[in-house]
Amino acid sequence: MAKKPIDNDSKNSNFKHKDWNEIKTNDSWAVFKIMSEFVEGYERLSKIGPCVSIFGSARTKPSNPYYKTAEELAFQLTQNGYGVITGGGPGVMEAGNKGAQRGGGVSVGLNIDLPFEQEANPYIDNDKLLNFQYFFPRKVMFVKYAQGFVVLPGGFGTLDELFEAITLIQTKKIGKFPIILMSHEYWDGLLSWIKQVMLAKEANISKKDLDLIQVVDTPTEAVAEINKFYKKFMHKPNF
Repeated sequence: MAKKPIDNDSKNSNFKHKDWNEIKTNDSWAVFKIMSEFVEGYERLSKIGPCVSIFGSARTKPSNPYYKTAEELAFQLTQNGYGVITGGGPGVMEAGNKGAQRGGGVSVGLNIDLPFEQEANPYIDNDKLLNFQYFFPRKVMFVKYAQGFVVLPGGFGTLDELFEAITLIQTKKIGKFPIILMSHEYWDGLLSWIKQVMLAKEANISKKDLDLIQVVDTPTEAVAEINKFYKKFMHKPNF
């Protein structure tokens, strides 16, 4: 059977041709937008003092135990001299900012403009809410001004932040800082796969890389791990 000729008029209208000049112009302006996000982030966050970044799902409801865990964690961090940095949105992020505000500590929100219009939660300090269009300047701010990561149950975005931090420390692009996973129940399956497949079977990582991660079940344990680390090391920016 003869093939039906392609009807050029029926091609997907999304594939519109752009000439190189238009592409170059768009890219050039994007550079300035990206620079502005870095500059604002550096200027605003350089004054916040030692903070811990808290990660977890935006879908976590206030009735979920992990929401309450994140709020208590943030509260305890403020009582130990740390501020809190979150992604600024709902769920675990909201709980983290809520706990920091309840504890009278620094409450930072790094919000991101998304297609489903993530809105900043109401528990962020007025002068410490930053809105980003691009993910990568935002991710730099999470790491640069954090003295540790505490990672609660979450989805792909949470995993992205976790593995980026591990990679940066593993490759010595930044200094070591505490990376703490909250909940053996949630994380043990992933860690078992990493140990059995990535390490033992394929040798894609080294055994010492696993020492970068601690798993705990309570806010008190998480704060204790961070305090133990900083009995040996000084607080400082990570880049």
